Amino acid sequence: MTAVAVPAVELRGATEPQPISLRGSRLAWVRKLASTPLLAKLVVADVTINVVALWVVGQAPPEANVEIIVTSLLVTLALNAGLVYWALLPLRTLESTTIRVSRGDLAARFTTSPLADRNIARIGRTVNDLLDHLTADRARARQLAAQVISAGDDERARIARELHDSTAQSLSALEMMLTAAIYEPSVGTRIDRLHTMHEVAKQALAEVRTLSHTMHPRVLDDLGLVAAVEHLARRTREQARLRVWVTSAEETPVPRVIASVLYRVAQEALGNAVRHAQAGEVFIALRSTDRDITLEVRDNGAGFDVAAAEASMRGLGLFSMRERLGLVDGALSIISAPGAGTTVRAAIQLRPSAVGRHS
Repeated sequence: MTAVAVPAVELRGATEPQPISLRGSRLAWVRKLASTPLLAKLVVADVTINVVALWVVGQAPPEANVEIIVTSLLVTLALNAGLVYWALLPLRTLESTTIRVSRGDLAARFTTSPLADRNIARIGRTVNDLLDHLTADRARARQLAAQVISAGDDERARIARELHDSTAQSLSALEMMLTAAIYEPSVGTRIDRLHTMHEVAKQALAEVRTLSHTMHPRVLDDLGLVAAVEHLARRTREQARLRVWVTSAEETPVPRVIASVLYRVAQEALGNAVRHAQAGEVFIALRSTDRDITLEVRDNGAGFDVAAAEASMRGLGLFSMRERLGLVDGALSIISAPGAGTTVRAAIQLRPSAVGRHS
């Protein structure tokens, strides 16, 4: 008896999961059938009812044919109406979702029922994906806006510190020396003080000019993009001890707005080469024709992972360059890899009336 009982237990344990798997497969089959397109449901239902009606007509007496036909028509109408109602019911949910989103509820999402038409369900999933991307883009825009505001505050704080620590101190020393010179009885000492005051005034003027050029380069308005970039390269060579080479092929003058955008791109790329790339040389190339304008900044520095840098959103450099170029319908491409240097290329396609409109 023991030998018989053991197989019985094993057999019962092996057969217990079967009802669950059969029930799961049956439910999956029902869901698949329920989500078939509305047109297929209507065709199958109508054909089934008509076949049944014809079979009943063939079995019933002739005097009952009219009643059978009318009944089949009513059943067909009711079934079609029910199928259409249940298949299109998710459209109400989709409508309510769009209304909630239009009122600012970006967390609203479309939910579908098992009887929904698969095409409508696919539209709902597409809307949900669109809302997910919209929410992500909005979060990204808010983060970048916060960084822009923070960068603006940091820039104003930096300018305030420079004015206080350099220019204001020079002017304060100049004011004290002027006061001392007014009451100085010795002519020779007064002349010495005037020479010192002259040097202090020159130093303060140079600091103000440097700060003004940082805010907006006057040479860009007076002499154009090539001269402004060459001036930027010369200042970088003097301050950062970096070898910067500038080549240009300017066939047509660069419109003022485009020149300002490209100058800021060159300034940002050159600043990145100084601050982050640890480069020894930077090559800047400018080319302008009546069809397009290109700027290329190439360094031999450490390089970086472009995709990772843009995905992390830690800095505003790449974002600011892309946004500036977007204002003039330009495109930015960055080629870099760790240990392979970096090439920043900005290209702007000119329309026939672009020069006249921007100049």
